Amino acid sequence: MSWNLQNSALKQAAQAALDLFGQKWDKRKDAVKKDSQDPNPLIRALAVRTMGCIRVDKITEYLCDPLQRCLKDDDPYVRKTAAICVAKLYDINAELVEDRGFLEALKDLISDNNPMVVANAVAALAEIQDSSVRPVFEITSHTLSKLLTALNECTEWGQVFILDSLSRYKAADAREAENIVERVTPRLQHANCAVVLSAVKIILLQMELITSTDVVRNLCKKMAPPLVTLLSAEPEIQYVALRNINLIVQKRPTILAHEIKVFFCKYNDPIYVKMEKLEIMIKLASDRNIDQVLLEFKEYATEVDVDFVRKAVRAIGRCAIKLERAAERCISVLLELIKIKVNYVVQEAIIVIKDIFRRYPNTYESIIATLCESLDTLDEPEAKASMIWIIGEYAERIDNADELLESFLETFPEEPALVQLQLLTATVKLFLKKPTEGPQQMIQAVLNNATVETDNPDLRDRAYIYWRLLSTDPEAAKDVVLAEKPVISDDSNQLDSSLLDELLANISTLSSVYHKPPESFVSRVKAAPRADDEEFADTAETGYSESPSQGVDGASPSSSVGTSSNVPVKQPAAGSPPAPAAMPDLLGDLMGMDNAIVPVDEPAPSSPPLPVLLPSTTGQGLQISALLTRCDGQIYYDISFENGTQGVLDGFMIQFNKNTFGLAAGEALKVPPLQPGTSARTLLQMVPFQNISPGAPNSLLQVAVKNNQQPVWYFNDKIPLHVFFVEDGKMERASFLEAWKSLPDDHEFTKEFPGSVISSIDATVERLAASNVFFIAKRKNGNMDVLYLSAKMPRGIPFLIEITAAVGVPGVKCAVKTPNKEMVPLFFEAMEALTK
Repeated sequence: MSWNLQNSALKQAAQAALDLFGQKWDKRKDAVKKDSQDPNPLIRALAVRTMGCIRVDKITEYLCDPLQRCLKDDDPYVRKTAAICVAKLYDINAELVEDRGFLEALKDLISDNNPMVVANAVAALAEIQDSSVRPVFEITSHTLSKLLTALNECTEWGQVFILDSLSRYKAADAREAENIVERVTPRLQHANCAVVLSAVKIILLQMELITSTDVVRNLCKKMAPPLVTLLSAEPEIQYVALRNINLIVQKRPTILAHEIKVFFCKYNDPIYVKMEKLEIMIKLASDRNIDQVLLEFKEYATEVDVDFVRKAVRAIGRCAIKLERAAERCISVLLELIKIKVNYVVQEAIIVIKDIFRRYPNTYESIIATLCESLDTLDEPEAKASMIWIIGEYAERIDNADELLESFLETFPEEPALVQLQLLTATVKLFLKKPTEGPQQMIQAVLNNATVETDNPDLRDRAYIYWRLLSTDPEAAKDVVLAEKPVISDDSNQLDSSLLDELLANISTLSSVYHKPPESFVSRVKAAPRADDEEFADTAETGYSESPSQGVDGASPSSSVGTSSNVPVKQPAAGSPPAPAAMPDLLGDLMGMDNAIVPVDEPAPSSPPLPVLLPSTTGQGLQISALLTRCDGQIYYDISFENGTQGVLDGFMIQFNKNTFGLAAGEALKVPPLQPGTSARTLLQMVPFQNISPGAPNSLLQVAVKNNQQPVWYFNDKIPLHVFFVEDGKMERASFLEAWKSLPDDHEFTKEFPGSVISSIDATVERLAASNVFFIAKRKNGNMDVLYLSAKMPRGIPFLIEITAAVGVPGVKCAVKTPNKEMVPLFFEAMEALTK
């Protein structure tokens, strides 16, 4: 709160200073206007640049006339300065720029005879396009010719602006694509790395349309030398180049297929450069160069940087999985590394050999004896799990397999979950392959430990499944446990093809360095569309209708109010608690034990009181409050227990009945023993789509809770749909319009929220964004504000939303289009809660 007050005070002080400056500016505006008509072009340019840098809305009206004159000035220096000023003015007052025709003037400058004017006009239009929700800068075949002509004569950064704009142009056919590539190819020889990467981006994009294999082959040869040259720059530039090259070789490995030596690590390379070089070497490894690559990897595995050594050892294994004919040579190198007896090298080698065994089953088992010699040195969970997997998988070929596994079983309770799960499975495999007395005793001990002594639900459930299989049908157990396993492949570092195409279209930007699409880390502020915008004025055709198309009033089963943590929680009246409903036994479990109960050990952050779901009058002194919430992309059940009894309550467990969204507990609920008069609150991680109930969607969540001192308590909660809204639900305006048009009219629904009041548009947008309902655009309709928003549920279900309301006036109208009609009643419940 103190920060908000301080921030508000700073804003007020800044505004007061600007107001004072504005008063003085009124006295001096005539002088600036005079300077904008000075005979000296430098003075004219300086005047308009100065006016553009003063980011105060009151001053913009005085800037328009001088700016219009400067855009048509005889001197190119003045024109190029004025072009950038238009972008600055658009950021302050977009509507003014459009009304005064500055956008058209900018587009006219693309035909200017001075290349620097063209470059600045392109840069300004590109910046305006990034902050606009409608198309501003579209390249036509005529514009294309102008830009390609200017490309040869402007400065290096002008070339970058033009090349980046050209990358958005899609050629009409292969011939035009070849022409563009031919004009851009000379930029590959440029000394500026940004120009080179921008040129590579255009060539890669246009190559998709070129049908001639000879042309494509020649272009690949031409791109190799400039990319190699980038690796002779400073380490920071090398890193950026390597991250881009990583993407390029995934799409076009032939470009650098003969240049693998340039990626060999130097002794003085920073670790981040070495790591990237390793990744690219793996991608370029082939039967022709694998011997060279393995020699390099072997040398790297003896260096002092532990992380780099581990990565090098894993790289050898990945090469073995990728290249079948080189697998034996890779294993020989790994065995040589094991013999040097360096602990972390040995453990990494065992991990990758396990993957090689999975890739080539029943091929290289002769080396198992060598691996077993290193059993005593294993202390990392992944290495232990890998060795245990090898012993279990090939138990029939290892004479003392039972002794080896028994050495691990001695510390079973203390081992991490990864090792415990692998030990359980390996012991079952050993018993099925060698059903003798020794393995029989081992399997009894392991199953007992995994079902009685553990609180890990994954381990416990797997143990019960094995137990039931072994006790009812051992032959079926063999078919399940010893079934042939699918062969693995090395796709751990390969990007999805659609994501790869998007990243290649953003080469030479941060997106290609992060290997993430721009919208995942950049929030662009879009200018709100105007009420007279042609596309928004045509609302009847695009689906933005003011009249209700279909009324919806779908009520789901009532329960205590549950909302996400970023919406004020509404407490139910104390006198009307929800009565426990009769429902089936939710705590039924396998083999008569409570193995299905799963529980939480994360302390809940300080937050508003939770809705009471089980009042103390019903729970014999125990009161339970809870609600579903979403945090960092994960759904949690925020639950609180209050002990109003005279004794200690402990052993709390929870279970959820089948529900529309298949919500189930994703971890163990660990509530400390509750002394009389005390309470505990925790977050229980939830996982969706586990146990889905049939029938029409509803928001009912049936919960059962038990403890060691009381009977099972049943109560109902409500599932607010917005906890399922995912973080990547934001849509670009063009995509929003296209999606709205593509959905038929019978998929549009409206509902009035008479109890909702929007007191502030900004606050509402911010509150909705906190629940992953993202702002797209805004327009005025008389005294009403119309907001367009988007949200998305898992499995790609979109919601295209239109909210109409007058600020401060009760009543909100919400319209939605979605392909999933069944979710509409639940959606309106969620939106009504979010807009209150």
